[in-house]
Amino acid sequence: MAKKPPVTDELFVDVAFCNNDYRDTPLGKGEYEHCTFDQCDFSSTDLSGSKFIECTFTNCNLSLVKLHKTVLRDIKFTDCKILGLYFDTCSTFGLSFSFTGCILNHSSFYMTKVAKTLFADTQLHDVDFTDCDLTGAVFQNCDLQGARFENTQLEKADFRTAYNYSLDPALNKIKKARFTLPGVMGLLDKYDIEIGT
Repeated sequence: MAKKPPVTDELFVDVAFCNNDYRDTPLGKGEYEHCTFDQCDFSSTDLSGSKFIECTFTNCNLSLVKLHKTVLRDIKFTDCKILGLYFDTCSTFGLSFSFTGCILNHSSFYMTKVAKTLFADTQLHDVDFTDCDLTGAVFQNCDLQGARFENTQLEKADFRTAYNYSLDPALNKIKKARFTLPGVMGLLDKYDIEIGT
């Protein structure tokens, strides 16, 4: 009896996906290059094993999406709702993305290497950056309330317009990281002191 040929993932190049709801009919596993996803709902779907290369997600809901061994390379997320994602389960090869105008609460970047990542106008409540390499990352006008930084590589990171962050300089590498007043007070939270004029 002849063996069936192995199922191969589909390849999509320069395809625009608009206004699609993938909750009932999931996006097929495949390789997506230079594709755009606009106003699509991926919430609670499984994107494990797919490859996204130089793709753009705009106004999408990606909350609670499974990303086991998913390739995310040079991805732009704009105005997306991204709650509870575990970026630490993605493929580590070429992992890179930027976030602009997103809600990224309760997500995890545990032990990821995402140096020079741009976070702009993004809400990052209770995000886990433990053991993460954020060298040269930019947190532009970002709300970091409850974000966890522990053993995090933050050298040359830019927090000048970030707010609500709390991080312990003794537990993180912050050489040449950039801060401004009053945000820099977030480096002193553990001392429970009051600073007045």
